[in-house]
Amino acid sequence: MKYISISLFQKVVNYARLEGMKTLDFDGLPTSIDMMGKLNAVPADHFFELHERVDQHLKPGFSVRVGQQMKVEDYGVLGLSWKTCSWAGEIFDRSERYFKLLSNTYVFRVKHQENTSFIYLERDPYRRGVALSNEATFSATVVVLKAITESDISPVRVSFKHQPPMQLDSHQQVFNCPILFDQPENYIAYTAEDLAKRTIRADLSINKFLVERVEEETKGIQVSSSKLAQDTELLIKDALPGGIPGIDQISRHMGMSSRTLTRRLGENSVTFRELVKKSQREISEELLRNSRLSIGEIAYKTGFSEQSAFNRAFKKWTGYPP
Repeated sequence: MKYISISLFQKVVNYARLEGMKTLDFDGLPTSIDMMGKLNAVPADHFFELHERVDQHLKPGFSVRVGQQMKVEDYGVLGLSWKTCSWAGEIFDRSERYFKLLSNTYVFRVKHQENTSFIYLERDPYRRGVALSNEATFSATVVVLKAITESDISPVRVSFKHQPPMQLDSHQQVFNCPILFDQPENYIAYTAEDLAKRTIRADLSINKFLVERVEEETKGIQVSSSKLAQDTELLIKDALPGGIPGIDQISRHMGMSSRTLTRRLGENSVTFRELVKKSQREISEELLRNSRLSIGEIAYKTGFSEQSAFNRAFKKWTGYPP
């Protein structure tokens, strides 16, 4: 079954209410809005029908306006993984891995051509609601990229397979670039330079360790091996939502070679692999005790691609299933 997370369904309902829709306006939907607090997901066509209902009641352009209301936190574990990206365009790599937590109707494909990167959304607008949802997706892409880079980057072109709406005022304000309709593909395009922008969180995390390495060399000292192990563990925990990091990735962030990091950790009688397992176990135990995340979500947050692999690892660590 094709599905959409209830969080996205609820976002559309709540913003439609802010724009003037009444509870009675939602009557007759196959998924009642009274059920939102009891569901984790809805059939995809129910979500598309919601978009169509809203489009009938509110002024044109609601789809791109609701996209602008999306926040990174609204995407759950997917949003958490975006926060650990090192550069803006990396969110599309993360989306390929994580979007199934929100929906199995989105397929993203990135193509680089000279100085432009095209992000294709492979979802055919077989009904009006899909077309509206595609518009909302690209609108949300704009706001998310601005948020994680804290810059005013904008696309250079947007393309949709469906026909143009009657009015384009909201679209032009949101995308601020040429908008094409009746095209062979759905895509949003950015300059390669903009998608290579560093994210704010990544800069803060990496710079902290680079500054420490510079101070070490300036003063002719080295931080203790135990402090280095703690620093390494923090970076591992920061990276886990995007998948299990390799030692090359972490050592590069710390301004040293992987061989040097291995040697320095060995001075504290610990290996990089042990720190990864320790980090995964500590995060998973904390979340199982003190959060409402599902086991599947915790598995992704600790770097596992499948819940079954997490279940096996957790039982090996503790002797018990999660």
